[in-house]
Parts: sequence; structure tokens; C-alpha cells
Amino acid sequence: STLHKEPIRYQGDRPLEDNSTLGIEVALLYNDGYAENVFSFANTINTIDGGTHLSGFRSALTRTINAYGQQAKMFKDLKDNLSGDDVREGLTAVISVKLSQPQFEGQTKGKLNSDIQGQVVQFVNDRLGEHFERNPAAAKKIVQKAIEAARAREAARKARDLTRRKGALDGAGLPGKLADC
Repeated sequence: STLHKEPIRYQGDRPLEDNSTLGIEVALLYNDGYAENVFSFANTINTIDGGTHLSGFRSALTRTINAYGQQAKMFKDLKDNLSGDDVREGLTAVISVKLSQPQFEGQTKGKLNSDIQGQVVQFVNDRLGEHFERNPAAAKKIVQKAIEAARAREAARKARDLTRRKGALDGAGLPGKLADC
């Protein structure tokens, strides 16, 4: 089931240095699952390998959720800030950009190389930050889900370390009967 009723959706334009306009449209919805489903498009071309628009979206999402969690004092028992993987757990999102001179990598146009990461970061920071301010209940649910993901990641790391340490002490490289002692 979803964590908030309506998808978070916003669109807008940003001016580019070449005096053209960058159109940005973002929609996202969190559910209680663990999978991340993020789709990115540039001029309606599915950029399956991502690109600058996707990396901008991801870094802004992580930054905005961390900022909100800090401000709402929700990180009392967390050692570090939330990672990108933590904030994208259970996320379904679409990011679409429209620009006049898109630069793609490769023949298949699978990755956008245009220098728009900064504009996307700024746009998502502003709009998502505003949305969280207006909808604190939804924002808290999203941050709480990310905190649970961070706790699970930390617990898994501790379990791995413990298993590795135990494995290293087990054999200790001694012959049969001595190893048992």
C-alpha cells in the first residue's frame, strides 16, 4: 500500500545558459515495499541508463529528505545521515525533462549527458521541500520509512561483520585436534 494518498507531482521551467528553457516534470509515490522503480525521460525518449537529470533528481531527493529529517529532529538514534538507497526504498518515480539541444551518450540515446544536473537539483529541492512543509504527515511517513531502511542496512552490516569475525576465529589455521581446543 502507498505511504501517502496522492502522488507528489510538480512541473516547471528553468532557464538554461544558452537562453533556452528546461522543462522538468516529476512525479513520485512511496509504498511500503522495498523495490525502487524510477523511470527517466528526456524529450519523451526513455533514458534507460539515466543521466544528469536522474542523478540530479536522486541527489536532491536524498538531500531534501535528510534536511527534513534533521529539521523535524527524527534522527536522534541514527549515526549518519540517510543514504540514497535508504531514501529510494519503496519509491516509484518518473522524471521527465524537455530541452532544445539534448546531448545523449551512445547510439541508443539511453543516457542524457546535457549539463542540467544543477537545475534539476535546485528544482526538486525547492518543490519537494515546499511539499514537505505543506504536508508534514506525508513527509514524516517518508522519512520514517527511510530511517527504517537505514536501520535495516546497519543491522545487516553488523550481522555481516559478526559472521566474518566468527569465520576468521573458527579455523584459526590450526590442525584438527588443536583447532577444537
